[in-house]
Order: sequence, then C-alpha cells, then structure tokens
Amino acid sequence: FRAKSLRNAEAKRAIGRLAAELVGDGEQIFLDSGTTCFQMGLCLKGRRGLSIIANSARLALELDTPGINVIILGGQYRPDRMDTVGPMATNSLDLLRGYVAFVSADGLSMDFGPSASDIDSAHLFGLAIRHARKAVLLVDHSKFLSPSLFKITDFDSIAQVVTDKPPAAEWMEFLEAKGIGVLWPPEAQGPP
Repeated sequence: FRAKSLRNAEAKRAIGRLAAELVGDGEQIFLDSGTTCFQMGLCLKGRRGLSIIANSARLALELDTPGINVIILGGQYRPDRMDTVGPMATNSLDLLRGYVAFVSADGLSMDFGPSASDIDSAHLFGLAIRHARKAVLLVDHSKFLSPSLFKITDFDSIAQVVTDKPPAAEWMEFLEAKGIGVLWPPEAQGPP
C-alpha cells in the first residue's frame, strides 16, 4: 500500500478530489482498498449521512468521523494492504445493494477491461460492481498503457471514468462508443 501510494501520488489526489465531488450527503457508496480510492475517502470527511462500504481497514480508521457510517467487509486480513478479501468478504458484499461502486484498477485494456494485479482484489471489486446500481472507475493516466493479469469486469459495467488527464484519442473514442463518461480536472490539458 505504501509503495503504491507513492506512485503518481499527485494524480491520485486529483482523481480522489474529483471523484468525491460526485458524492453528496446521504449517499451509499463502495470504495475499494486501492490508493486512489483512499485519496477519495479522505475528501469525503465533511459529508453527512454517508454510508461507505469498504474492505480497507486503513480507510475505515481514517473515516472515523461524525456523519459517516462505515460498513467494513469481514474476511481474510492482508496486513501488507490493510484490507480484507476472500469468501467472507464476498459473502458480506452479497448482502448489499443500491450503492455506487468506486473502483480502481491496476491496468486497462480495450478488449480485456479493467484489471488488477491480484486475483482476490479482482474478484471482490468485480462483485462490488455487479451488485452496484452504478460503477465509477478511478484510474490515473498510466493505467491506460497496459493491462494487469486479473480481469475485474467488462467496460459494459462501467458508467464513468475519473482520471487525472484526458485519455489518448483512441481511448476517448472507445469510451464514448461504450457510453462511458470521462471526467478529468479542468486544469489538465486537452486530448492529445
């Protein structure tokens, strides 16, 4: 977690701030255990009546603040990531619906979809997307360059992408054809 949080740190903070603007008081959301969603979580502290489903112990501790209800998924605890995965986490998630899922990815491919570097995270995040009423993908510009090993979901399940810079023209065309909205900070340069 610490090593990943240092990679593209400013991009992750920008994405987190922008994604947090999509969340109002009283909403129900899922935040994955990645470093980009952690940055988003930090920006949600002022919300009221917000329910956050998380598999990150680090995020749950950070969100110990009035006005936010944290539902942490039980499961196998991974100390290096400070998160929970496995059958108990997925069983907990099976009981929940009606939320917006904010999920990150380690890589993207037009034909493979968003992907993760470990199978447990890919499985849990994919399930979170399947149960969500809407899924928002949080990825920095470097994730558009190559896929990771384990598929999370298909792009057909994604409603919106929040990133730090406009994706390359071929990615913009691909996402537009899929009906996926793309959001980046206004100060970022226009498409290449």
